Amino acid sequence: MPDSPRLEFHVFLPQMRLTMAQLVERARAAEAAGFGGIAGMDHLAPPLAEHQPMFEAMVANTWVAAHTERLTVSSLVLCDAFRHPAMLAREAVTLDHASGGRFELGLGWGSVVREFEMFDVGATDAPARVGRMKETLEIVKALWSGEPVDYDGEHFHLRGARQMPQPMGTIPIVIGGTGRRTLELVAEHADWWNLHTGVLADLDRLDELRARAGQARASLQLNVAYVHDGADRDEVAELAHRRFGPHAVVGAAPELVDRLARLADRGFERIYTWFCDFAPPETLHAFGEHVIPAFAR
Repeated sequence: MPDSPRLEFHVFLPQMRLTMAQLVERARAAEAAGFGGIAGMDHLAPPLAEHQPMFEAMVANTWVAAHTERLTVSSLVLCDAFRHPAMLAREAVTLDHASGGRFELGLGWGSVVREFEMFDVGATDAPARVGRMKETLEIVKALWSGEPVDYDGEHFHLRGARQMPQPMGTIPIVIGGTGRRTLELVAEHADWWNLHTGVLADLDRLDELRARAGQARASLQLNVAYVHDGADRDEVAELAHRRFGPHAVVGAAPELVDRLARLADRGFERIYTWFCDFAPPETLHAFGEHVIPAFAR
């Protein structure tokens, strides 16, 4: 498909139900297949799967970065309430240097209220959480400057705070969401604006939302059920919809290329592929061989 617009692909791979060895195996397979990055999740308990094993986001990012050479590492998204902004700024710069500039800071104000109640990590009301995230973004960026920082907010107060080293270059910031105050933060702070696959049910709103996201580039987290050669499409679809609901995109390579090209035409520049089979190496390889090249320039 030579006329396909350009897209970059990252793997969304929650660091649960996997050993660290399996996580590294998938990261290396993704790198070999041509993916540009890999992103995990950030929770204190796996949503809707609290009995499942799960690793911490930033430590997992560090381990993956240490075992890859080119992949960008990130999270969709770190929960603002879990970390003081000074600690977050320090962690981000440390991982930036450790990875040779391959870290992106994804940040959100929390999507699972039950988690806040279970672990008592902060306010459960949305206005307070988004207000705290606004202050975090301002503080993190100020600390990254390497200059002394005085800050007086509702949630945080800093006096002569300073952190070194500075980032190696620019640490990209990824913010997801469509709410009014979230989009204000996207327009002011984000390099990437991420949307969840559910937005596909209401693409008519996309242009309106896009205008409020400022200069941030648009990415989409997409549930993908890859139909391998010889696989039973109905079985693949049934499993995908059972695991991920009605929004999973089911198809063999030509169908996925067509669907992804239409998304690129709507202005998306990056796809976070959340594979419904938990991204085994054979799926990553097939996607890299038959889908990614259609969108490379």
